Amino acid sequence: MDTFRVWVRPLDYEYLICVDGFQNARWLVDQLGRSFVFRSSQPISQDSDSALCTFQVPCGPLLSLTRLQKLLTDLPEVTLLRVAVAM
Repeated sequence: MDTFRVWVRPLDYEYLICVDGFQNARWLVDQLGRSFVFRSSQPISQDSDSALCTFQVPCGPLLSLTRLQKLLTDLPEVTLLRVAVAM
């Protein structure tokens, strides 16, 4: 599998994960589910004008942003890009 880009943006009670490509997003949901990060997520949505897909993962006391980023960077297929968060 080729590498693909992933962005993570914290929201109020969940993390918005943006992925290059629908198949990559499906694969990533499966990989995160195997890590017991979450039991379910919002359905994957795809921007009609690009290949970017998004899904949301619930926040919790066991899943900080740092831990989620570590899980993503541990996957050799993922290139995690940093997103500036507006305050």
